Amino acid sequence: MYVCFSRSKEAIPTSAGFCRAMAAAGGRSPARSAASATVVAQELGPLAGVPFTVKESTAVEGVPTTFGTARFRDLVAPADALPVARLRAAGAIPIGHGNMPTLILAGMHSRSELFGDTVNPWDPSRTPGGSSGGDGVAVATGMAALGLGNDSGGSVRIPASFCGVAGLKPTAGRFPADHRVLGPDDPGPASQMLVTDGPLARRVTDLRLAYEALAGTDPRDPRAVPVPVHGAPLPGRTKVAVVADPGGHGVHPTVREAVAAAADALRNAGYDVQEAADVPRLDEALEAYGRITVTEFAETWPVVRTLPGKGGDRYIEMAMEKTPPATASEFMKLMGAWLGIRRSWAEFLDEYPLLLGPVFTEPPVEPGLESRDRAGQERVGAGMRLCTVTSFVGVPGVAVPTGVTGGLPSGVQIIGRAFRDDHLPDARDLVVDGVEPGDAPLEAEVPR
Repeated sequence: MYVCFSRSKEAIPTSAGFCRAMAAAGGRSPARSAASATVVAQELGPLAGVPFTVKESTAVEGVPTTFGTARFRDLVAPADALPVARLRAAGAIPIGHGNMPTLILAGMHSRSELFGDTVNPWDPSRTPGGSSGGDGVAVATGMAALGLGNDSGGSVRIPASFCGVAGLKPTAGRFPADHRVLGPDDPGPASQMLVTDGPLARRVTDLRLAYEALAGTDPRDPRAVPVPVHGAPLPGRTKVAVVADPGGHGVHPTVREAVAAAADALRNAGYDVQEAADVPRLDEALEAYGRITVTEFAETWPVVRTLPGKGGDRYIEMAMEKTPPATASEFMKLMGAWLGIRRSWAEFLDEYPLLLGPVFTEPPVEPGLESRDRAGQERVGAGMRLCTVTSFVGVPGVAVPTGVTGGLPSGVQIIGRAFRDDHLPDARDLVVDGVEPGDAPLEAEVPR
C-alpha cells in the first residue's frame, strides 16, 4: 500500500494517470480498517489491503464521478458502483480515479476536459490507449496493484497492451453492474450489452483474484448470470486457433511476431495450436456494431455533444457522418444479425476453445490520431477490430504483455468461450520477454 502511494507521488506529475487521489475523500479509511481487522484477528478478504484505481466513469461513494467534463465536476456519487463494492468487500482499497477520454466519447486517447492528457510512460509521443488509459498507466507505473476499467470494444485491453500490463474483458453478464450513473433510466441495448467492467493488473495471475471477487450476481443487474466462477477442465489438449491478421486488413510486423511468439509459447506448454483461416463474420460484425451504436447515440447526441468541451465531439461526429443511424426496420434486422453473428462465434469457439490474436494490429499510435481526421479514425478502428468484434459477441478476452519491442510494450490477446473466462491461460505460458512490475519509466513529460 505504502509502496503504491510512494510511486503515485513520483508518477502523477509526469503521467496524469490519476484524476485525483482518494486518501482524503469521504469519511472512510479502509487502510486503517484492514489494519484493525488484523489486530483483532478478523478474517480478511482475498484482496485485503490491495490498492486499486477506478475509471472516472465508475462511481466511488463520496467522490465526484465527473466523466472528465467540467459539467459534472460536482457529481458526487451517493454509493459505490457494484464492481467497486465487490472489490471493497474482498478487502481492496480504492485510492484514485483513473483518467479517460471526456465522457468516454472523445476518442480512444485518454485526454479529458477536466484532467488533460494521460501520457504513455514508455513514450510520451504514443498514446496509453483508452478509454481506461489512466488505470493502465497507474498499474504500469506501480501507482496501483489493480485498475478497474470497463470495455465495450477494447477499452481495458488496449491500454493494458499499450502500457505493458494485463487486462481482462469478461464475458458479458459475468460481472454484475449498474450503469445508471446520470439518472434513473437504464441505457439502450448497445450500452446494456457491450459495456463490461474489467480489471487491469501487472500479471494475468493477479487478474484471477480480481476476477473471482468481481464475478457473481446481484438483484440490481438481471443480466448477471449465476454460473460457476470455475468450470470443469477441458478434455485432452486444448485447441487454440491463431489469427494474426483478422479480416486480412493488415497487421504490423512486430504485432505478427508477438502473436507468433505467443503461439510458440502455448505450443511448448502443451496446447494444440493451429492456424485458422479467419475469425467469423468480422466485417459484418464491425458494420453492425457501428450502426447499432450510432443509432443509440443519435437521439441524445444534439444535447450530449455540448458536454465534452472544445473539440470533444469530433470523434463521434465523424463516426455519425460516416455511419448514419438506422431506421426502425433496419434496426430490427441489425438485432437479428447480432444474434446470428454471436451464433457463428459460438460455433467457432466450440471447435477452438481458445483464440489467439492481436489486441491492436499496430504498436501504440500517437495521441488523438482517431479524432484528427477520417483517415486517423479509420486506422484506429481497423487496429482495434478484434477487440471490437469480441465485445460485440460478448465473449471474454485477456490482454497479455509479451515484452518490449523498439522501446514500446507488445502484447496479444486470448479469447475464450462465453462464461469460460477461467480457460484463459496463465500469463506464464505467454510472456516471452516479461515486463516486470514498475518497469515503465517515469520521465515522460505531459504534452501541453
